[in-house]
Amino acid sequence: MAAAYSLAEEASLRARNTFRVAAHARYLAIVHDAAALPALLDDPRVRGLPRLVLGEGSNVLFAADRFPGLVVHLACDGARVVAEVAGRATVRVEAACHWDALVDWTLERGLHGLENLALIPGQAGAAPIQNVGAYGVEVAEFVAAVEACEVSSGRPCRMTAADCAFGYRDSVFRREPDRWIVTAVELQLRRDHATNVEYAGVREELLALGNLPATPRNLAAAVRSLRRRKLPDPAAIGNAGSFFKNPVVPGALAEGLLGRHAGMPSYPGPRPAERKLSAAWLIERAGWRGFRVGDAGVSAQHALVLVNHGAATGAELLALARRVAESVERQFGVRLEPEPRIVGAVF
Repeated sequence: MAAAYSLAEEASLRARNTFRVAAHARYLAIVHDAAALPALLDDPRVRGLPRLVLGEGSNVLFAADRFPGLVVHLACDGARVVAEVAGRATVRVEAACHWDALVDWTLERGLHGLENLALIPGQAGAAPIQNVGAYGVEVAEFVAAVEACEVSSGRPCRMTAADCAFGYRDSVFRREPDRWIVTAVELQLRRDHATNVEYAGVREELLALGNLPATPRNLAAAVRSLRRRKLPDPAAIGNAGSFFKNPVVPGALAEGLLGRHAGMPSYPGPRPAERKLSAAWLIERAGWRGFRVGDAGVSAQHALVLVNHGAATGAELLALARRVAESVERQFGVRLEPEPRIVGAVF
């Protein structure tokens, strides 16, 4: 019988983060059964050490070359329909399930809703933490519950969507990263869910692919095509996708900027008196697209993406990110916030 978890000392993390920065952990645990988490957390070798849960490393920047504690990697990746009533299905997904594979898994079973989130990198357990979103859809729309292990007690918890307190690229798990380890997600999906093609470029992409009808499968194909064309592939060049959140600002500030910068993208914010701006537009207008210092750079393909051209350190990428944010704040009065979790430093 296989061990429920394994523990390695001074383990390399370079292949476990999509920035491909050199980093290692004092301990790395591979967990094959989420029920073993309390035993792992109580293991005398790691008890009391700082902890970091790491999936595919697609939303993290290691700003230091060593994590001085325990890195936990969940390896349980099953998915199943646990209930269905009147065309509404509840799907339970274990944390290590690859997100894009899950999108296909649901579509193959005629379950719709996740198609706009196709090709988002990472694992299912990370989706509610960041409330992943793309092309006009957020995963919070489909989360029925999240299963987690409370680190302090080792107690398994089942949290409702309301308990998760979702916000824009945010949740209680992101705000309290050391309190919970997400072990599974329950999603509510429908067989008759209406496709969402209102986001800029989606209808045009369906047309470019052969004037395809807006079925869920075709929409997923269009989203994947858009993402591949716009965003650099982490397999080809180290990156973590969008590095900055689109800033949400007071409406008055947005109006003032629009008055000075014709054509600046602006969208409704989460509250009536707020607007959401395009971080990519601000960064590009500030002159950073394609910028490079050493092996740390801003993608020439998309200004929102920081890239590692080969041997950049996490500290060098973080220093560049700070320069970009400071430049945007000087020019536009808008403060950018990072989307990935930064480990080993404060932004």
